[in-house]
Amino acid sequence: MECHVRLATSRDAAAISRVVIAAMRESNSQDYPPDVIAQVEQSFSPEAITTQVTKRRVFVALLGENIIGTAGLDGDVVRSVFVDPAHQKGGIGRHLMDVIHTTAASAGIDVPSSITAERFYTALGYQKIRDEFQGAVRTIIMEKRL
Repeated sequence: MECHVRLATSRDAAAISRVVIAAMRESNSQDYPPDVIAQVEQSFSPEAITTQVTKRRVFVALLGENIIGTAGLDGDVVRSVFVDPAHQKGGIGRHLMDVIHTTAASAGIDVPSSITAERFYTALGYQKIRDEFQGAVRTIIMEKRL
C-alpha cells in the first residue's frame, strides 16, 4: 500500500503528536540527550500541533487511515518533518519533502535541521548555512534553491 499526503487538520493533532514524539524518542535520541528530547517534546503536544495547523501549512502522510509522517511549511521555511520510526527509510520523508517543494512559492527554502536529519536534507540537495544553538539544542540551518 502506498502512502498519500494531504493537508492536516486540527483533528490530526493527537496522531501527529504521537508520530513526532515516537520519532524523537527513537531516532533523535541517538544524537540528543534525554533532557533535550524532553524539552523539545513540549513543543509537540496535541495542543501545540493544533496551533501549528492554524498558523502554517502542515501536511500528513497516510498509510490507509493511519498518519505515519508529517511536515510543515511556514512561509519559505520547512518545519517539523518527522516519520514514524516503523516507516523510516521507506521514502515517506522524501515524499513529504516533494510535496513541500511543490508547494513552496519562493525561489528557495530553508530548513532548520536536527543533527539526526542533516544527512536526509543533504541527500535532497540542501546545503548547510550555519549552526544555531538554543541552550544545548543544536539546529543546523540548511537551504535549497528551487
